[in-house]
Amino acid sequence: MKKSLGIIKEYGLSFCLFFVVGGFIFFGLHQTKMVQEQEALRIAKESIMNGAIRCYALEGVYPPSYEYLKENYGIQIDEEKYAIFYDIFASNMMPDVTVIEK
Repeated sequence: MKKSLGIIKEYGLSFCLFFVVGGFIFFGLHQTKMVQEQEALRIAKESIMNGAIRCYALEGVYPPSYEYLKENYGIQIDEEKYAIFYDIFASNMMPDVTVIEK
């Protein structure tokens, strides 16, 4: 009993430091993952918007649908991971694009 208490006293600070450093690493990895997911959403929306602008520049009208962009402009978004809402009011007005994670 005394021997185990001595080990705790001797290595207690080391154990505490180990868990504190481990906590910081875990928190940092979690934050990195959150930033990566936000960036992926931004890139997905940006690629759809760039495709729409490219279509307008080449054809004189915005694409009528997201499917049109996929077929004619090679836009590739992971549709199993993201829900894409493409709303167009008129062919000469910029579409409203929303990308959310499923």
